[in-house]
Amino acid sequence: MSMLDTAQNIPVSDDGADRNVWQAMSRGWHEKCPQCGDGRLYGKYLKVNDLCPVCAAELFHQRADDAPPYFVMTITAHVVVGGILVLERLYSPPTWVQLAIWLPVLVLLSLWLLPRVKGSLIGYQWALRMHGFGNPKEDLPEEFPPPSSGASS
Repeated sequence: MSMLDTAQNIPVSDDGADRNVWQAMSRGWHEKCPQCGDGRLYGKYLKVNDLCPVCAAELFHQRADDAPPYFVMTITAHVVVGGILVLERLYSPPTWVQLAIWLPVLVLLSLWLLPRVKGSLIGYQWALRMHGFGNPKEDLPEEFPPPSSGASS
């Protein structure tokens, strides 16, 4: 059974060890282990280590899936489209100038943001004990009641 920590409004297990969401997300943003803040989160560009090399925390539970690319697309779209509109309004450059500026910005910003956003999401999952980062029994699917044997009208 879990309780609610009133200071952080995050679920904590009965063992009393709370997990600060902002600290875990910040550690993930810096591509560090959400538990210790020292170990590397990734073995490669986006490949999450199964275990933290420093504190041996299990990191393979993470389920970032498609969320980081969607967040990165949203962020980069706002930056790039805003920049295009401002530049067009101020200077009205030719299309090739806009493309020469904003295509590299789009690619570089996306590549820079993706591991940081994914790390923040992993830190968030760890802090909230989601997907096996906490009590494994809490992650089991609920059992459905057996179907009723009576006919419905």
